Amino acid sequence: MEERVAIYPGSFDPITTGHLDIIRRSAKLFDRLIVVVMSNYRKAGSHAFTVEERVELVRKCTADMENVSVDSYMGLLADYARQQKAVAVVKGLRAVSDFEDEFQQALINKRLNEDFETLFLAASSENMFLSSSVIKQVCVLGGDVTPFLPERVSQEIIEKLMKG
Repeated sequence: MEERVAIYPGSFDPITTGHLDIIRRSAKLFDRLIVVVMSNYRKAGSHAFTVEERVELVRKCTADMENVSVDSYMGLLADYARQQKAVAVVKGLRAVSDFEDEFQQALINKRLNEDFETLFLAASSENMFLSSSVIKQVCVLGGDVTPFLPERVSQEIIEKLMKG
């Protein structure tokens, strides 16, 4: 039987406890999960962390997950999925407002690569309000964001955000 590979794409700028929750839950559903750090063209130039830094932060957070690997990609997700022989892409949804954009992306990806599906996972209730953007804003304004960041990398993220 062929290995069932899924992809969890995102900008992860920075990775949050919400992202990590989706990674853990997704890893249980597939033989292999590839977390892919991607650049969002709509946020070009506004990333707090380089692609390399984001990949390293995600790697540190997933080091104990045997079936999870981390990569980066700058092209079309549908092409990457084809290259990796992925059967699915996993998307986390926080609220109804996330759904419209994610649904549109799912339909486009299906047209570009009919061999893979999009799986939507609802955010856990404790993470529904989390976004990387909110964490960056609260941190820069002096708020405590440690409860929203993976423990392994929280100080590293906070120090980088505070340097601006």
